[in-house]
Amino acid sequence: MTNDNRKVLTCNETRVVQTHRILPPDLNDHQTLFGGKLMSLIDDTASISVSRFARTNDIVTASMDELHFIHPVEPGHSVCVESYVTGAGRTSVEVFAKVLGEDLVTGERYIAATSFITFVVVGLSSNEALPLIQSEDNEEQMICGKYQDRRQRRLADRQANEKLVEAISILPPWIKDQA
Repeated sequence: MTNDNRKVLTCNETRVVQTHRILPPDLNDHQTLFGGKLMSLIDDTASISVSRFARTNDIVTASMDELHFIHPVEPGHSVCVESYVTGAGRTSVEVFAKVLGEDLVTGERYIAATSFITFVVVGLSSNEALPLIQSEDNEEQMICGKYQDRRQRRLADRQANEKLVEAISILPPWIKDQA
Protein backbone atom coordinates (compact mmCIF):
# COMPACT_ATOMS: atom_id res chain seq x y z
CA MET A 1 0.00 0.00 0.00
CA THR A 2 1.06 3.62 -0.56
CA ASN A 3 0.53 6.59 1.72
CA ASP A 4 -2.74 7.31 -0.13
CA ASN A 5 -3.84 3.72 0.63
CA ARG A 6 -3.72 2.62 -2.99
CA LYS A 7 -2.51 -0.87 -3.61
CA VAL A 8 0.70 -1.27 -5.63
CA LEU A 9 0.91 -4.10 -8.15
CA THR A 10 3.90 -5.15 -10.19
CA CYS A 11 3.66 -5.46 -13.96
CA ASN A 12 4.25 -9.17 -13.46
CA GLU A 13 1.10 -9.48 -11.33
CA THR A 14 -0.88 -8.30 -14.38
CA ARG A 15 1.06 -10.32 -16.95
CA VAL A 16 -0.88 -12.60 -19.29
CA VAL A 17 0.62 -14.93 -21.90
CA GLN A 18 -1.38 -16.67 -24.61
CA THR A 19 0.17 -18.82 -27.33
CA HIS A 20 -1.62 -19.91 -30.49
CA ARG A 21 -0.71 -22.01 -33.52
CA ILE A 22 -1.33 -20.24 -36.83
CA LEU A 23 -3.62 -22.32 -39.03
CA PRO A 24 -4.96 -21.76 -42.57
CA PRO A 25 -8.20 -20.01 -41.44
CA ASP A 26 -6.03 -17.38 -39.67
CA LEU A 27 -4.29 -16.25 -42.88
CA ASN A 28 -4.75 -13.28 -45.19
CA ASP A 29 -4.28 -13.24 -48.99
CA HIS A 30 -0.50 -13.03 -48.48
CA GLN A 31 -0.52 -16.32 -46.55
CA THR A 32 0.51 -14.64 -43.28
CA LEU A 33 -1.45 -14.04 -40.08
CA PHE A 34 -4.44 -11.75 -40.76
CA GLY A 35 -3.97 -8.44 -38.91
CA GLY A 36 -7.55 -8.42 -37.64
CA LYS A 37 -7.06 -11.85 -36.07
CA LEU A 38 -3.91 -10.60 -34.32
CA MET A 39 -5.76 -7.49 -33.10
CA SER A 40 -8.43 -9.73 -31.58
CA LEU A 41 -5.81 -11.88 -29.83
CA ILE A 42 -4.09 -8.77 -28.46
CA ASP A 43 -7.36 -7.25 -27.21
CA ASP A 44 -8.38 -10.50 -25.53
CA THR A 45 -5.02 -10.95 -23.81
CA ALA A 46 -4.77 -7.31 -22.73
CA SER A 47 -8.30 -7.34 -21.30
CA ILE A 48 -7.28 -10.12 -18.91
CA SER A 49 -4.32 -8.00 -17.75
CA VAL A 50 -6.74 -5.17 -16.94
CA SER A 51 -9.11 -7.48 -15.07
CA ARG A 52 -6.20 -8.77 -13.00
CA PHE A 53 -5.15 -5.19 -12.28
CA ALA A 54 -8.57 -3.74 -11.43
CA ARG A 55 -10.14 -7.00 -10.18
CA THR A 56 -13.26 -6.47 -12.23
CA ASN A 57 -14.66 -7.60 -15.55
CA ASP A 58 -16.47 -4.27 -15.90
CA ILE A 59 -14.01 -2.92 -18.48
CA VAL A 60 -14.19 -1.76 -22.08
CA THR A 61 -11.55 -1.24 -24.74
CA ALA A 62 -11.23 2.50 -25.30
CA SER A 63 -8.57 2.52 -27.99
CA MET A 64 -5.79 0.59 -29.60
CA ASP A 65 -3.34 3.45 -29.36
CA GLU A 66 -0.49 1.88 -31.27
CA LEU A 67 -0.12 -1.33 -33.18
CA HIS A 68 3.10 -1.93 -35.04
CA PHE A 69 3.31 -4.96 -37.32
CA ILE A 70 7.02 -5.75 -37.36
CA HIS A 71 7.39 -9.24 -38.83
CA PRO A 72 4.78 -11.37 -40.61
CA VAL A 73 3.70 -14.58 -38.91
CA GLU A 74 3.54 -17.55 -41.24
CA PRO A 75 1.35 -20.65 -41.18
CA GLY A 76 2.69 -23.35 -38.90
CA HIS A 77 4.39 -20.79 -36.68
CA SER A 78 3.11 -19.94 -33.23
CA VAL A 79 2.23 -16.49 -31.99
CA CYS A 80 2.70 -15.65 -28.32
CA VAL A 81 0.89 -12.55 -27.05
CA GLU A 82 2.27 -11.23 -23.76
CA SER A 83 0.58 -8.29 -22.05
CA TYR A 84 0.89 -6.33 -18.83
CA VAL A 85 -0.37 -3.07 -17.33
CA THR A 86 2.02 -0.14 -17.75
CA GLY A 87 0.06 2.70 -16.15
CA ALA A 88 -3.35 3.88 -14.98
CA GLY A 89 -5.29 7.09 -14.51
CA ARG A 90 -8.48 7.47 -12.51
CA THR A 91 -10.48 5.06 -14.70
CA SER A 92 -8.19 4.37 -17.67
CA VAL A 93 -5.62 1.60 -17.83
CA GLU A 94 -2.82 1.30 -20.40
CA VAL A 95 -1.58 -2.14 -21.39
CA PHE A 96 1.52 -3.02 -23.40
CA ALA A 97 1.41 -6.12 -25.59
CA LYS A 98 4.31 -7.73 -27.35
CA VAL A 99 3.78 -10.43 -29.90
CA LEU A 100 6.44 -13.05 -30.44
CA GLY A 101 6.40 -15.35 -33.42
CA GLU A 102 8.15 -18.69 -33.47
CA ASP A 103 9.01 -21.02 -36.30
CA LEU A 104 8.09 -24.26 -34.58
CA VAL A 105 10.39 -26.31 -36.83
CA THR A 106 13.60 -24.29 -36.50
CA GLY A 107 12.91 -22.69 -33.10
CA GLU A 108 13.66 -19.20 -34.46
CA ARG A 109 11.81 -16.54 -32.45
CA TYR A 110 11.10 -12.97 -33.55
CA ILE A 111 9.14 -9.92 -32.48
CA ALA A 112 6.07 -9.89 -34.71
CA ALA A 113 4.28 -6.83 -33.29
CA THR A 114 3.99 -4.40 -30.38
CA SER A 115 0.93 -2.57 -29.17
CA PHE A 116 -0.44 -0.18 -26.54
CA ILE A 117 -4.12 -0.50 -25.70
CA THR A 118 -6.22 1.67 -23.39
CA PHE A 119 -9.15 0.30 -21.42
CA VAL A 120 -11.67 2.06 -19.21
CA VAL A 121 -12.89 0.59 -15.95
CA VAL A 122 -16.57 1.52 -15.85
CA GLY A 123 -18.65 1.97 -12.75
CA LEU A 124 -15.90 3.22 -10.42
CA SER A 125 -17.25 5.58 -7.79
CA SER A 126 -15.41 8.85 -7.16
CA ASN A 127 -13.93 7.48 -3.93
CA GLU A 128 -12.55 4.33 -5.58
CA ALA A 129 -9.03 4.35 -7.00
CA LEU A 130 -7.19 1.97 -9.25
CA PRO A 131 -3.92 0.49 -7.97
CA LEU A 132 -0.53 1.88 -8.88
CA ILE A 133 1.79 -0.12 -11.12
CA GLN A 134 5.42 -0.85 -10.33
CA SER A 135 7.96 -1.94 -12.92
CA GLU A 136 10.73 -4.34 -12.02
CA ASP A 137 12.97 -5.32 -14.93
CA ASN A 138 14.65 -3.19 -17.63
CA GLU A 139 11.94 -3.72 -20.25
CA GLU A 140 9.14 -2.78 -17.83
CA GLN A 141 11.04 0.25 -16.53
CA MET A 142 11.65 1.56 -20.05
CA ILE A 143 8.02 1.05 -21.09
CA CYS A 144 6.36 2.23 -17.87
CA GLY A 145 8.74 5.19 -17.68
CA LYS A 146 7.15 6.69 -20.82
CA TYR A 147 3.55 6.15 -19.65
CA GLN A 148 2.87 9.82 -18.85
CA ASP A 149 4.17 10.92 -22.27
CA ARG A 150 1.89 8.42 -24.03
CA ARG A 151 -1.04 9.47 -21.81
CA GLN A 152 -0.59 13.14 -22.73
CA ARG A 153 -0.50 12.21 -26.44
CA ARG A 154 -3.67 10.14 -26.03
CA LEU A 155 -5.49 13.02 -24.35
CA ALA A 156 -4.48 15.40 -27.16
CA ASP A 157 -5.45 12.81 -29.79
CA ARG A 158 -8.80 12.32 -28.06
CA GLN A 159 -9.57 16.04 -28.26
CA ALA A 160 -8.59 16.12 -31.94
CA ASN A 161 -10.75 13.05 -32.60
CA GLU A 162 -13.74 14.67 -30.87
CA LYS A 163 -13.44 17.61 -33.29
CA LEU A 164 -13.14 15.21 -36.22
CA VAL A 165 -16.27 13.34 -35.16
CA GLU A 166 -18.19 16.62 -34.93
CA ALA A 167 -17.24 17.38 -38.55
CA ILE A 168 -18.20 13.98 -39.95
CA SER A 169 -21.57 13.63 -41.63
CA ILE A 170 -23.86 10.89 -40.40
CA LEU A 171 -25.96 10.99 -43.56
CA PRO A 172 -25.88 7.91 -45.76
CA PRO A 173 -23.23 8.28 -48.50
CA TRP A 174 -25.87 8.40 -51.24
CA ILE A 175 -27.47 11.52 -49.74
CA LYS A 176 -25.57 14.77 -50.25
CA ASP A 177 -25.40 17.08 -47.25
CA GLN A 178 -27.53 20.18 -48.06
CA ALA A 179 -25.76 22.45 -45.56
